[in-house]
Amino acid sequence: MKTALITGATSGIGRATARLLAKNHYRLIICGRREDRLAELQDEFSHLTKVHTLNFDVRHKKEVAQSLKSLPKEFANIDVLINNAGNAHGLDPIENGDVHDWDAMIDINVKGLLYVSKEIIPGMVERRSGHIINIGSIAGKETYTNGNVYCATKHAVDAINQGMRMDLNQYGIRVGAINPGMVDTEFSEVRFKGDKQRAENVYKGFEPLKAEDIADVIHFVVSRPYHVNIADLLILPTAQASATIVNKKL
Repeated sequence: MKTALITGATSGIGRATARLLAKNHYRLIICGRREDRLAELQDEFSHLTKVHTLNFDVRHKKEVAQSLKSLPKEFANIDVLINNAGNAHGLDPIENGDVHDWDAMIDINVKGLLYVSKEIIPGMVERRSGHIINIGSIAGKETYTNGNVYCATKHAVDAINQGMRMDLNQYGIRVGAINPGMVDTEFSEVRFKGDKQRAENVYKGFEPLKAEDIADVIHFVVSRPYHVNIADLLILPTAQASATIVNKKL
């Protein structure tokens, strides 16, 4: 039984991926900030597989280190790391940007990914096996108006993914990125700070991706024979041609 660790597992893509991997009998370590949701997911998955929950915020380096060092022995050897935790905060032109939003995106999307990876990679290096999936975005391939710092963080994920793959190649560790376009999750509600109507309008007039669509792809990627490494995938809804071109039927 393989062990998978998923950050940001309490909602959206992370939760959908945890559900699918549980059904496919991966041993799961599910991580998130919302302890109540972690408890609910543990109850949901416990009849399918072995589950361990970790309640921490990826922004806090000491929390990350302490939590991951606390893993019980049967969960300590992580075969699959899914760096899913990430957020967008605000959609403002650079001159009006909120520094707190910038800090949150850089701390979660870039530094948080690095903090978690730093704790997991040494074990993979020692075993000379493992698979790291970094969840990026179309925003890591393009920039768009008012996307400035969010796009910068996802461009950073793209660069880190490539660098990881090069550095870890000598140890036989697989590294790849999944880069979604528009997915109907809590993403826009977080970006617009709880403005549900504005968030819903983002997805009106076309069929966006669902979290389960991305989970299907993640499961496909991690279940390939070990000699196969899917290094970089961009996934869009059919209606979306680029970060800013969407065929909406309003």
